Amino acid sequence: MRGTSAALQPPADAVKPVRHPDAPAPGELLGAHYGECFGCGGEQPHGLHLEARAGDGVSITAEFTVQAAHQGAPGLAHGGVLATALDETLGSLNWLLRTIAVTGRLETDFVRPVPVGTVLYLEAEVTAVAGRKIYSSATGRIGGPEGPLAVRADALFIEVKVDHFIDNGRPEEIRAAMNDPDQVRRARAFEVNP
Repeated sequence: MRGTSAALQPPADAVKPVRHPDAPAPGELLGAHYGECFGCGGEQPHGLHLEARAGDGVSITAEFTVQAAHQGAPGLAHGGVLATALDETLGSLNWLLRTIAVTGRLETDFVRPVPVGTVLYLEAEVTAVAGRKIYSSATGRIGGPEGPLAVRADALFIEVKVDHFIDNGRPEEIRAAMNDPDQVRRARAFEVNP
């Protein structure tokens, strides 16, 4: 982990992450954690529609195609959208730990512009765990896993209880997610939102 700040450096007592035995198998598509999520939800017309797959260990890969609605400067992806893609990818790692966690800190490096129409290929892994703190890093490459590096990030996620969402979310949407008969969708609805 590069970690430009002390907050992103795992402490000496941090441990290697352990993939949960019930985590999706390597290669398995993770799917959206919530339909209305800007990062991965299919119900957001201008969202990223990011698709993540479980990797080996505690890692994932993901892709999204930069659309015209995602641009900042003419013809180029907005930096905030790229940061969102990294955050979404990093947050999806928590599904492999079967932990509810939220972004505590995200540091992003923008290495090169990402044109509209580009497929951004993302790779992320959990690097360490210390109590409720989950340390991870990600990269985004243009066109595929061997493409030029465009963005990278280091992150700290904090494990929370579902009460975090119940106490802070919109009640009608929380109730709808809690009442979903699909147990996997219900659990994933509270996966990565801050």
